[in-house]
Order: sequence, then structure tokens, then C-alpha cells
Amino acid sequence: MTSSATQPLASTDDVYPSRQYDEPRLLERQDPVIHGKPGYLPELQRRIYETKGFLAYPSFFTAEEIEAIRREADSQRVHCERDRPEVITEPGSNDVRSIFDVHRRSPTIDRLSRHPKIQNVVTEILGGGAYIHQSRINFKPGFRGKEFYWHSDFETWHVEDGMPRMRAVSCSISLTPNTELNGPLMLIPGSHKRFVSCVGSTPKNHFESSLKKQEYGVPDDVSLTRLAEEGGIEAPTGPAGSVVFFECNTMHGSASNITPMPRMNVFFVYNSVENKLREPFSGQTPRPGHIANRTDYNPLQPVEKV
Repeated sequence: MTSSATQPLASTDDVYPSRQYDEPRLLERQDPVIHGKPGYLPELQRRIYETKGFLAYPSFFTAEEIEAIRREADSQRVHCERDRPEVITEPGSNDVRSIFDVHRRSPTIDRLSRHPKIQNVVTEILGGGAYIHQSRINFKPGFRGKEFYWHSDFETWHVEDGMPRMRAVSCSISLTPNTELNGPLMLIPGSHKRFVSCVGSTPKNHFESSLKKQEYGVPDDVSLTRLAEEGGIEAPTGPAGSVVFFECNTMHGSASNITPMPRMNVFFVYNSVENKLREPFSGQTPRPGHIANRTDYNPLQPVEKV
């Protein structure tokens, strides 16, 4: 995986070039993993995040706290207009797969995104103020919930949104029990320390199909195998209210859900206010604002009550 470039770099300061070579490459990370000084997180948790690229909390919120969020998510699914661009349906059916920009659609979910317990972790990891780059609810109903294939979020955010550096963190909040059987989030520990430069140029308006099933910006089998052999694969589980914070470049995915047990989560992406989006490194038109926020870079202010 050391072939020469076949196209010029999208930018002279693109330190994570992707979709520009004939063969995939594994590039070394050029950014810190934790940008803030020790404060809120215990030293052990800082070391775990540095080493693995994620932190899992089995009961971050109580069942009572999360029940109101679950009801709100269900309401969003039932009442959403499926032809709206924020609503993504499953390939081959009209089932709702994801609803984007939910912190702007729902005051309840907006308050959740600014909960002090979340903000304390985010602020320390990112080293200061953060804004929401993306928010969504993911639905994986029983029997027919489809998979999300392995990927690094940062690869897409960098190439298609213009996120310059690895200074973002995702927060996945389980609204239903997350078991080893119902298509849980899977992560490859340590994968955040390498960047998989993928092959294939980005089609125009790629997001229109990739949010249903991603085919470009997908890591190759050899790179995935190497990362998994080095770090293993973990699938954090827990009751409703469990939370996983994971680094923007951590390789992750989830299998389909053929059990009767639905899986549903709220997903927030926090980006540092010092890591604002530029023009996409693909040279293409930026993705729409409901997928990649480019208008509100104001740092979030915590609120006490969900």
C-alpha cells in the first residue's frame, strides 16, 4: 500500500489525503488524541481514551432521564415526513434509518446535547469550546434493521465536509438496551492512531446514497484486517442510558439486527471551534447543512435540565 499519487492533492496542507490514490494507504495520525489538560476525567479514563480511542459508560444516564428522550425519538420517527432531506430511509424500504439535525428539530434533544455531564467530557477531550457538527437519531428496528459498514467518520468529514484536523468527538447515547445480539456499535481499539486513505474518487452528491449505504470512503479489507489484528474488536453493551464517546477517526460499524429487540440511539458530533470546516478536500460542493453544520460555530453552553 505504497503506490505513488495519481492525482494532485486537493490542498497543499491536506495532511490526510484520501480517495486520491490507486491503492489504499495507512497514514500515521498527525494530531493529539486529547487536546485539553486533565480536569474532569480521571487519569485512567484519559489513558483509556488515548489508547483505545473511545470511552464507554454502561449507565451514564438513569432510566428515568432517558425515557423522555426515547419518547421524543419515537415521536420524531412517527411524525417525520419521509420525503424531507433530513430523513434517511433504509435501502429497499420506507423504514426510517436516521433523522438528521435533530437538535434543531427538538428542544428536548437540544438540551440533551448540552447536558453538563456530556459537555464536561467533550470540553476536556477537545480542549475548549465545541459546537455540533452533526446530530441524528439512528433507528435499528427488530428483525430488519440494516448494518452500518466499517468506517472512520473523520475520513468522510475531511473529504466531503472540509474538516481539517482530528479534533472532534462523537457521543452515542443508547435509548434502548444495547446488547451483543441486536447490532451493537463495534469499535476497533487503537485504530484512531492510523488514518486509512481510501481509494475511489467521490461521486457528485455522494451523500444522497452514502447515508443509506456507503460505498466510497470505505476502508479496504487488508487495512481493516491489520487494524483488527492489532487492536481487536469491542462492542460496548449496556442498558438504555449507556453512552460511548469515541474519537472521530476510530474505526467503527454495526451489524444488522435480526433479533426482536430494537436498537435506537441519539448521536452527536462535537467539533472544536478551532477546527471549523473549510472547503471539502474532495474539491466538491459541501454537503448540506443538516449533515454538516457550516453556519453556527458558537460554542455550546451547558444546561442543567434535560
